[in-house]
Amino acid sequence: MNKEFTQIFELTLSEKLQLVEDLWDSIASVPEQISVLDWQKEELAKRKAAYLQNPDSGSSWEEVKERIRLNSSDV
Repeated sequence: MNKEFTQIFELTLSEKLQLVEDLWDSIASVPEQISVLDWQKEELAKRKAAYLQNPDSGSSWEEVKERIRLNSSDV
């Protein structure tokens, strides 16, 4: 483990979550530096084509959230 970062493991949970959020925000602020691999582009194209063939086959975000809420109560 890099000794420069060992202090990170001493942070509280909320501090660690904030750090992760801050790191993610810094990455998201430069999307042009994030490469998309060919296999990812192919998968996206395949999913888009499937959606265009049958737009009603998916679920709305509200439906997905509700399924997650229902299933998380089983855990």
